[in-house]
Amino acid sequence: MDSAEAELQGSVQRLFARRPELWRFECRRPGADANPYLAIGASLACGYLGMVEGLKPTAPITGSAYDLPFSLPRTLADALALLQANKTLVEVFGERFVAAYCAVKENEYETFSRVISSWEREHLLLNV
Repeated sequence: MDSAEAELQGSVQRLFARRPELWRFECRRPGADANPYLAIGASLACGYLGMVEGLKPTAPITGSAYDLPFSLPRTLADALALLQANKTLVEVFGERFVAAYCAVKENEYETFSRVISSWEREHLLLNV
């Protein structure tokens, strides 16, 4: 592994091109808590949209990708609202899929919210 590759260990997607005839693209799957099918589909959709819209890649990242500022949604509700508002992604994934996916996730969250967590038991119930 050369120094350019070592510096980009935190990247989800990397392009290795030591020589033009030996390039390869690596797409790491996100954490174990991510749906691998949805993560791969989203990655492919974004690549497709980049080609369709003629977007140019940003400059390569130097240093650790972990040190970069980011602005991801802080809650599931925020993430679902952003997905539903993104007309381009809704078009790529399909309205029926996005509506069904968001309904399932909203239902899962509502069910989760009805359960008292171990943190709540320990810090709220036992310390009141």
